[in-house]
Amino acid sequence: MPLVYAGVCSHGPGITGRAERADPAVREPFYAAFGQMADDIRASGAETLVMVAAEHFANFFMDNMPAFAIGMADWYEGPVEDPEFIKIPHRRAPGNKDLSRRLIESVQQTVDVSYAEEWRLDHGVIVPLHFLSPDNDITLIPCNINCQGPPLAPLSRALAFGEALRRACDAVPERIAVVGTGGISHWPATPDSGKINEEFDREFMRRWATSDTEALLSYTDAEVYAEAGQGGFEIRTYIAIAGAARGPGYIHFMQPIPIFATSGVVASKAID
Repeated sequence: MPLVYAGVCSHGPGITGRAERADPAVREPFYAAFGQMADDIRASGAETLVMVAAEHFANFFMDNMPAFAIGMADWYEGPVEDPEFIKIPHRRAPGNKDLSRRLIESVQQTVDVSYAEEWRLDHGVIVPLHFLSPDNDITLIPCNINCQGPPLAPLSRALAFGEALRRACDAVPERIAVVGTGGISHWPATPDSGKINEEFDREFMRRWATSDTEALLSYTDAEVYAEAGQGGFEIRTYIAIAGAARGPGYIHFMQPIPIFATSGVVASKAID
């Protein structure tokens, strides 16, 4: 069954944890865009949500940092963060170990990927999941691209991971949605937290929406670090979705929200 939905969105913990401090004129359209994404995923008939995120030392650390990893379990628990801090209650999200294994075996044909039979969900997954599956009724398969500990996989490998994921999804009978999550420019856990480079974010999303692969892959890590902070390395998750979907992109919402320490982004891509 072909891949049935592809999109990207922000995942900062402030999106839920500091909601009351955001300007409602910006917050509510952002939340509404999340709601529309959830509706679109349901309308696609997706049975499983493959979420490509950048986790934050919840499962992997410098003693074991795979470039790419896929969860292979029948359930996943989170948030790792204090539910009072992130304002998301604890949940056990349903997984599908058999489907995960089939996807992993396919991805491994072209991209080296690790797997984990235990996976704790941090804000990189749980914040989008809070909006996209409020009733906890869609099967989840979490994926991680290392965006934390250099050396980082080249952007071309993130694209190749997305392409491999597309082939894997197309080869199974289940209907699958893929969503990449992350910030674009942001400086988490630094004195610059809350800083947003809107110009960088809009140019990156222009390249993403127009499927300008050459331009997407032209960023260097040094450039990203200087212009978008260490959080900007998470562009890898968006690039993976570009590799999976290949069609034109549609930006449903994009606006800097400093109290969330990132731009609010919700966008989808046609599946070509």
